[in-house]
Amino acid sequence: MLPMHEQTLRLALLYGSDRPLRFCDTVANWTLQRVDALGGWKTDRLDPATPAGRHGPSLVRKVRTADAFLVVTPEYNHGYPAALKSMIDAVYTQWQAKPVAFVSYGGHSGGLRAVEQLRQVFASLHAVPLRDGVGFANAQARFAADGSLPREDPAYEAMRLALWRLGWWASALRNARQATPYDAAA
Repeated sequence: MLPMHEQTLRLALLYGSDRPLRFCDTVANWTLQRVDALGGWKTDRLDPATPAGRHGPSLVRKVRTADAFLVVTPEYNHGYPAALKSMIDAVYTQWQAKPVAFVSYGGHSGGLRAVEQLRQVFASLHAVPLRDGVGFANAQARFAADGSLPREDPAYEAMRLALWRLGWWASALRNARQATPYDAAA
């Protein structure tokens, strides 16, 4: 269960890949199921494989109205995908003073190198990258053909904790932004 909030929090789920036949859909769908099961969130999807997810007013609006971000990213060649970087760079001040959590996947590293790089990117945008997240090493072998995971998989508990803490930060930072706009000192 999420921490108590005065109202539903707005979550923007960022898809990290735009490749054809990407595994990102499997991981993102599992993630969305966990978000829905926990409750307390209204979710918008930001997908670089769609025109609205790559650039333009729809992307800026969804980032601006989000209280928190959850990035689902693969690791490509020891880093995060260019499509995700392009989507992040298409927006600027709207990321500020909002928390970001990560769900990563890949081979042996589970996408952790991509997440470490993304933490630096989001910190430079004045977002608040969280420590808690979910990493799927050898992801394609862990998910069944229908996109499910075995119930005993530790990812369920990792996701519960990451979402709880993302909710805590989202609520706290939303209240802080309402009390004093983040760019008031600029």
